[in-house]
Amino acid sequence: MRTDRTACILCSRNCGLEVQIEGRRLARIQGDDAHPVSKGYICQKAARLEHYQSNRDRLEHPLERQPDGTFARVSWDEAITKIAARLRAIRDRHGGKAFALVGGGGQGNHLGGAYGRQMLRAMRSRYAYNSLGQEKTGDFWVNGRLFGSQKCHTTEDVEHADYVLFVGTNPFQAHGIPNARDTLKAIQNDPRRTMVVIDPRRTETAKMADVHLQLRPGTDAYLLAAMLAIIVREGLHDRAFLAQRCTGFDAIERALARIDVADYVRRADVPLADVERVARGFATARSACVRIDLGIQHTLHTTLNGYLEKLLYLLTGNFGRRGGNNLHTSLLPILGDTDERSPKCPRTARHGMHAIAGIFPPNILADEILHEGEDRVRAVVVDSSNPLVTYADTDALERAFSQLELLVVVDVAMTETARLAHFVLPAASQFEKWEATGFNLEFPKNAFHLRHPLLEPLGETLPEPEIYTRLLEAMGEIPKHFPVLERVARIEPRATDHALYLAAFAATIATNRKWMPYAASILYRTLGPTLDRGAAAAAPLLPLAIDYARTHADAVRRAGHRGRTALSLGAALFRAILDKREGVVVSAHEYDEMWRLLASDDRRIHLEIPEMLEELGALESEVAPGADHPFVLMAGERRAYNANQIYRDPAWRRVDPHGAMRMHPEDAAALGMSNGARATCTSERGSIDVVISIDDTVRRGVVVLPHGYGMRYGGAVIGPEVNRLTSSAHCDRISRTPFHKYVPVHVAPAADQRM
Repeated sequence: MRTDRTACILCSRNCGLEVQIEGRRLARIQGDDAHPVSKGYICQKAARLEHYQSNRDRLEHPLERQPDGTFARVSWDEAITKIAARLRAIRDRHGGKAFALVGGGGQGNHLGGAYGRQMLRAMRSRYAYNSLGQEKTGDFWVNGRLFGSQKCHTTEDVEHADYVLFVGTNPFQAHGIPNARDTLKAIQNDPRRTMVVIDPRRTETAKMADVHLQLRPGTDAYLLAAMLAIIVREGLHDRAFLAQRCTGFDAIERALARIDVADYVRRADVPLADVERVARGFATARSACVRIDLGIQHTLHTTLNGYLEKLLYLLTGNFGRRGGNNLHTSLLPILGDTDERSPKCPRTARHGMHAIAGIFPPNILADEILHEGEDRVRAVVVDSSNPLVTYADTDALERAFSQLELLVVVDVAMTETARLAHFVLPAASQFEKWEATGFNLEFPKNAFHLRHPLLEPLGETLPEPEIYTRLLEAMGEIPKHFPVLERVARIEPRATDHALYLAAFAATIATNRKWMPYAASILYRTLGPTLDRGAAAAAPLLPLAIDYARTHADAVRRAGHRGRTALSLGAALFRAILDKREGVVVSAHEYDEMWRLLASDDRRIHLEIPEMLEELGALESEVAPGADHPFVLMAGERRAYNANQIYRDPAWRRVDPHGAMRMHPEDAAALGMSNGARATCTSERGSIDVVISIDDTVRRGVVVLPHGYGMRYGGAVIGPEVNRLTSSAHCDRISRTPFHKYVPVHVAPAADQRM
């Protein structure tokens, strides 16, 4: 038995882990005290990652689907050659609009994602679809208008705030903040601090809160607007901050003046006195921040909700300060910037939809494949993603993927999506290769964790950098060898900070501009083999570290890295990233430096967003959808023993094997159902069978189902297939984000009550 360090791959926190390894087993997992952010913290889910590493669905060899629907083992050379030929033929015949990349770096699998995105350039396509596109793009769109770029992303300093507002999030189960349960307990036990939760369910976090506003599902915009109106009408906004840092407040003030606070609070169905108390408390606190998540990003008014929650901390001056909300840096560039107002903005063939932050919304993908136009999507590569289970409207996606001329799936397991593929390419697991996450979202200190492999790859599996580099070579996009770069990389002494190699690399790209989009694979093939311990996949981190050091030199030096020039400082940062198995702090900013991260030309926050003010004004006359359905389903809840789709083996769960539907006791009684009863849940899109869990933490008229179920394992469907109930058309008008937290449904006792 030996001990090594890695990180959890189940949520955005990616907490550091210390793992005892016995053979190929992760025998014991505990928190890593040396991790620079989590510092030994761990939740119960990470301790069971052996169920991800070793399960019967793991892939070991490349597979090709046969005419009868079965799969046959093929060699890597055969698979790569056939896929490359078919991709070239589709591109040459139909152009770039015929191709889409889906996924491309799953949870904690972001290093490989950088290599996968090269396929877009090889296919002359812009169509990248991933989970961020069905969760966060409304938020990114608002950030672009407020801060000047969709790459400007905010974080929240919950650890140091006196007043914390959690909206549509349950950090006790969903995490999302540093060392969530310890942080929540610290706030709860400090009489000088206040915790407020806005959520339709009395969650674990809500039970710890000083105030819980248990609003009706889908009314977040009304409640947030009412709070803002109270703050401005009572003069509790920060006039000095608004004058110095913002533009457009007058338009906001006029819009809020028209709001009937009592009516909006009545629609949300929470006590007016509590709303006034929270609005005043947040505005007058010494420091306050807002933490939000999918509860308001997957419900009615997705994009407007994101705008209003940002106005809460902006109008009160809780931005760019300790204990408030802040922008942050990022070492890995996981977001782009897309302005749909530009005539050059690419749009999809069927919906005419634009990207947000370089990402297209999965809600339109099935239509873009199924429409009859010549410019339909015909070929898809799915990487570290299982859209048939995780994206809205499973039935439509099944039809669409079945009609593709080419579907290639790169994954560690035989997923539901992989079963429809023409080729399935087996990737090494996240503990069998070099990997990292782009979710380093902290401020003022930011950290990065390059994870070293713990185990040898299983069977013939390969890491994504090797898979995609082979594909690019087979497609003729890059040569198999770069003799000059390879020779310089081999002979260059360590003391030069890779200066000779980087000069040779720049010269090579300058004379062959068509290779620039494939820099990751070129670095991998040439610099990669010279890196210690087989860290070839990490080669693209060298130019990223140098660029980061050039942009944030003072902050990088405060983090303990040394170098007189951007090159030497970046090279030192790169070496620290490679060497520190527990992760490393890459920068330590000061709060006033946050303002340099604004991307607007005038370095001010532009509060007035006409589209959002128009939508805010329309709230007064709006009627909620689904009035002919007696229940609102909130789908995708995070619980103690559900997680993302990488956990396929249900044996990992200690509780809730059925992914039961939470229902209020009075609703269950009215339907004549007891705890554990079987029921049928029906939406306008479809029906599924569920198991009832009677639970007084939900409101009457509300039912709740978890995510992370619905896979087929061992021949059986495990838990509710939630996305057979959701419709791709039921979504936000700007971002096309699905309304998973507001699905009108009927629930009735199932005819067959046998378990």
